[in-house]
Amino acid sequence: MKEIALSRRAFLAATTTSTLIAGATRAYAINTASVIPRKLSPNEKLNIASIGVGGMGAGDVKGCSGENIVALCDVDAKQAEESFYRHPDAKKYKDFRKMLEEMDKEIDAVTVSTPDHMHAPAAYMAMHLGKHVRVQKPLTQTIAEARLLAKTAREKGVVNAMGNQGHSGDGIRELCEMVWAGAIGQVKESHTWTNRPIWPQGIADPLPPAPVPESLDWDLWLGPAPVREYGDGYAPFKWRGWWDFGCGAIGDMACHIMDPVFWALKLYEAPSYTVEVVEQEGMSKQTFPNKSVIKYEFPARGDMEAVTVYWYDGGLLPKRPEGVPEDEKLADGDNGSLFIGTDGILTTGTYGGDSRLLPAARMKDYKKPDPTIERIPGENPYLHWINACKNGTVASSDFSYAGPLTEVANMGNVALLAGVGQKLEFDVASMKITNNEAANQYLTKPYRAGWDFMKF
Repeated sequence: MKEIALSRRAFLAATTTSTLIAGATRAYAINTASVIPRKLSPNEKLNIASIGVGGMGAGDVKGCSGENIVALCDVDAKQAEESFYRHPDAKKYKDFRKMLEEMDKEIDAVTVSTPDHMHAPAAYMAMHLGKHVRVQKPLTQTIAEARLLAKTAREKGVVNAMGNQGHSGDGIRELCEMVWAGAIGQVKESHTWTNRPIWPQGIADPLPPAPVPESLDWDLWLGPAPVREYGDGYAPFKWRGWWDFGCGAIGDMACHIMDPVFWALKLYEAPSYTVEVVEQEGMSKQTFPNKSVIKYEFPARGDMEAVTVYWYDGGLLPKRPEGVPEDEKLADGDNGSLFIGTDGILTTGTYGGDSRLLPAARMKDYKKPDPTIERIPGENPYLHWINACKNGTVASSDFSYAGPLTEVANMGNVALLAGVGQKLEFDVASMKITNNEAANQYLTKPYRAGWDFMKF
């Protein structure tokens, strides 16, 4: 099929009258000019439709199961078996476009728990129909998509959230309060690492063709991605390692592990920053590298001085700071972050929990600051989003925050595509790499004909 590459200008253009998402056999045309979310009282139950209901999607359906689950959509009936069984009265679909068109008036909110490459098309269509949305992390596969979803959510007035559950925890809030109270002085460096990938990467060629399982609609699974033959090892989980479908290790975990860094260091206030690949091993045109180290440099933000942020994956780790005994665990071990300040060292876990000064002796007489950040009841992101949908409040990790976080994370992948030795200067407001024009192509991607949802 013909692919249509979307320019940054086209991708960010506002759609004012209608959106058309074309399928192979028919077009789904939606008038979105005056669609607004349905008003609900706190005592009403939301009518929720879920897109992608196997694996993590099954957990997201469970998280919302106190509401009315009215529709379930998945391209793989086998993966969806548990959710289908638990909600026998929900209408079942393979194509989310058909579900949203047919059940438009019956749906208040939508969860999106598909592979990364489907997040933006599904969430964009749902929001244009006036549906509240909760989208799994990373919010999107590209920088342009993240910017678009944040813009669309704001314009449509829908409640929105990304599924990085740690952002709703008490731990990340305690960490921010420690940093902001000056527990380690000015933070000059941070180091974040993960044991991902725990799936194959560093693969040079597409997988050998194999019969498509009877339960799977492979063409719908591909969605906006370029056509390729089915192979054992893409769906349902290992897609994360492939450029066409996922975002690699950084896409899987940065919206969790870099979230404490992003929030505590107020990286969202930076008007620009640089990103470069320090090292990588095994990257190909098909898949992400087996391991990498990525370096970001952020200028001063308010009363915070300039800071250098490092990302490590594939088992690579930062150097243990001087003065920290070997028997003291850093973060959670395989995943976590270090903050290096002018007056000490702080470490935190995958989701911002168990934050502590290093060496451990420094915690003996340390008193954590009084809380200044609102706590999420029960640390439950699902209920917080559901209540926000009913009350018209802002949900935890809404797109105005999650969009920029996803952009910072995925700029690491842009740097990988630009190549080792290319230090990219990114201007946030213009969404442009200012020192390497060719690298701007990696801020967006081509869309398969029939899925080029911003063309219209």
